[in-house]
Amino acid sequence: MEQRTPRVTENGNIGQVDATQVPRYGGAATFARLPRWDEVDRADVVVLGVPFDTGVSYRPGARFGPSHIRESSRLLRPYNPAQDAKPFAMQQVVDGGDIGVNPFDITEALATIEAEATRVLDSGAQLLTLGGDHTIALPLLRAMHAKHGPIAVVHFDAHLDTWDTYFGADYTHGTPFRRASEEGLLAQDSCLHVGIRGPLYTADDLTEDGDLGFQIVHSTEMDALGAPGVIERMKARVGDRPVYVSIDIDVLDPAFAPGTGTPEAGGFTSRELLAVLRGFADVNLVGADIVEVAPAYDHAQITGIAAAHVAYELLTVMARRRSAS
Repeated sequence: MEQRTPRVTENGNIGQVDATQVPRYGGAATFARLPRWDEVDRADVVVLGVPFDTGVSYRPGARFGPSHIRESSRLLRPYNPAQDAKPFAMQQVVDGGDIGVNPFDITEALATIEAEATRVLDSGAQLLTLGGDHTIALPLLRAMHAKHGPIAVVHFDAHLDTWDTYFGADYTHGTPFRRASEEGLLAQDSCLHVGIRGPLYTADDLTEDGDLGFQIVHSTEMDALGAPGVIERMKARVGDRPVYVSIDIDVLDPAFAPGTGTPEAGGFTSRELLAVLRGFADVNLVGADIVEVAPAYDHAQITGIAAAHVAYELLTVMARRRSAS
């Protein structure tokens, strides 16, 4: 006999497993213990996993990021006081599971990711993707561009990810935004990196990055600007363009996100990042990804919890924008 899972349901939206009846550490680990896509009749936002890390250049393991973030999201609750909103009551959020991608053929993997992202967007839902390494941003941007036209990318990262090739490979986790710019996917007058820090190869890296359409808010600027100043820089840059947020978890200092492949000292705190993300409620956010969570280097779910809360704030922003439209 089939047993129904008790869930919190509000405004016709099927939400999380009811933690007053099923302990948070029990049951299947969907994101925030939300329903699977096949358990509901419709979806406003799909959380989709991409367990792929063939594009990494240093420590591997981000292919296990989606499952780690899901496990780390069990404590997320229905009401977000920082934004005074209930993201799972204001919209139907579902877990779309993981995309099955070829780990031995990057080109084929990118095509698969683009096709699955397109399927989600064609359903009318927004997409929040859990990676996976940063290579996956390119096919996601291809799908976003096909639906929305040129995209204003706000890229949170320690690294530029606008390098050309690595060992002759065009598609790696260090190249997605160069390829996206070359393919005409970006609104080149509206893109922004946030949190950049650490050593580069030469000063030309910065010059080429600017030529590809990006401005930079360096990590060192956070002390002077604060989160409100970063938000204002972001708003001024993106204007009313469709905005895609791509978050490499290594934008956080290794103290707050040790579980990642290419850590750099001097990053944001988790509090600073979450505060900046809340500012996206005032722009035309069309999608987002969270990448480079590598659980083998994590401890006590520090990185996984940070990534889960990043996703939670982004889902809340999407809910607020949906409610206001």
